[in-house]
Amino acid sequence: MSRIKTKFQDLQSKNQKALVTYIMAGFPSEKDTLSAVKGLVKGGADIIELGMPFSDPLADGPVIQNAGFQALQKGMNLDKFLGLVKKIRKETDLPLVLMTYTNILYKHGYDKFIATVKSAGIDGLILPDMSINESKEFLQAAKKNKMDVIFLISPNTAPDRIKKIADSSSGFLYLVSVFGTTGGQQQFQNYTTTAIKNTKKILGGKIPLGVGFGVSNPEQARFIIKSGADAIIVGSAFLRLMENTVAKKIEDKIGQFTSSLKKATITE
Repeated sequence: MSRIKTKFQDLQSKNQKALVTYIMAGFPSEKDTLSAVKGLVKGGADIIELGMPFSDPLADGPVIQNAGFQALQKGMNLDKFLGLVKKIRKETDLPLVLMTYTNILYKHGYDKFIATVKSAGIDGLILPDMSINESKEFLQAAKKNKMDVIFLISPNTAPDRIKKIADSSSGFLYLVSVFGTTGGQQQFQNYTTTAIKNTKKILGGKIPLGVGFGVSNPEQARFIIKSGADAIIVGSAFLRLMENTVAKKIEDKIGQFTSSLKKATITE
């Protein structure tokens, strides 16, 4: 059983939902990334999503785009990413999910890339630009290497397509909470709640539902959880916090913020 599946089962037994946290590998520096990971672990994160920067990040909002740009400028690449993951694995056995873009995998070869990141300690993959209709080779490589694959759906994805995407997903299904790119929202619209409830009915408990894009504080996290999500996914808020915090305080600041978000995932 994968680390991700085990984590969701463990949380369910404790009446908790999952807190999935995103940070960009190499931002603001590799050392700061490790400090942030330590803070995430201390604060109670359940799954850590690591971004590998890409030159054309279509799904990312300005905060994540900026973080990716800075990481690339400082030389972040696959070899450095693998080294960073191995260091993180010495700090925690929490599930680690890699979020990046299809072209990076295609360039290296799906099987070779997935086997390489798996051996370093990655448990799941999120590729925002991977179409379910063109995913056969990718899915075969993931299955061969026992790698969870997490596909994205949006609030207007048709029910039959949700079923198809869910059938190809493992770990959890990722619902984009808003139309557009990543980044904090002032408030969520009714269509977000409707999408969560409708998707949960379609899934029928076969796979957990994570909701991200726009969740940036405990109140929003609580709203998403009460709407029926099995996990909240928070990214841009962590990167903004890191950008505005001096290096020596990143671990503590990230830990405090993570703890405040984690409290929102505990259900009565």
